[in-house]
Amino acid sequence: MASFLEALRIQRWDDHRYYHHNRVNQSLHVVSAISFLVAYALAFKDPATAALIGWLVAMTSRQAGHLFFEPKGYDHVNDATHEHKEEIKVGYNLQRKVVLLAIWAVSPLPLYFDPSLFGLISPHQSTADLIRNVGWIWLWLALAGLLFRMVQLFVQRDVQTGLVWVTKILTDPFHDIKLYHKAPLALLHGELVEEQEPHERGA
Repeated sequence: MASFLEALRIQRWDDHRYYHHNRVNQSLHVVSAISFLVAYALAFKDPATAALIGWLVAMTSRQAGHLFFEPKGYDHVNDATHEHKEEIKVGYNLQRKVVLLAIWAVSPLPLYFDPSLFGLISPHQSTADLIRNVGWIWLWLALAGLLFRMVQLFVQRDVQTGLVWVTKILTDPFHDIKLYHKAPLALLHGELVEEQEPHERGA
């Protein structure tokens, strides 16, 4: 258990120090985290609506921060190139995220050809039904994305790394609020990049 928690701490630390310098990105992560917590609360009662919130609000705000605001040049604080960070990223690096978001964007298209999605769901009778069916597709996609990367990590690294990563992803909303809740205020004060000192790995 101790090694699991230590591995979780290191994954969280590497994610923070490599990919969360920009205060806009951090602020968007707060928006994302709150949205994910709302989705978590709804998941047991209305999974389709929870998935809609998770993808349309939480995921888009989260990934917009990474794609548009986080610096991608040489990281002098951590003495690392962007390419190096992408190579060692445990979970979904930017390249994998772009692929995942592309799949997300086109995933509702099969409903145009078969509203029952090959017999998996009830065909929509209204616009509201269609939106809910899209929500179900996005819920399955989220679960598939988690399971796919977890199994990849089982093969590429080891079982613990995969389980630690899934734990990190599912608990990120709580951790992000704790870590970045002051970012919006710092942004209002004109601080665009968090002041950081060089750290050793896992410090």
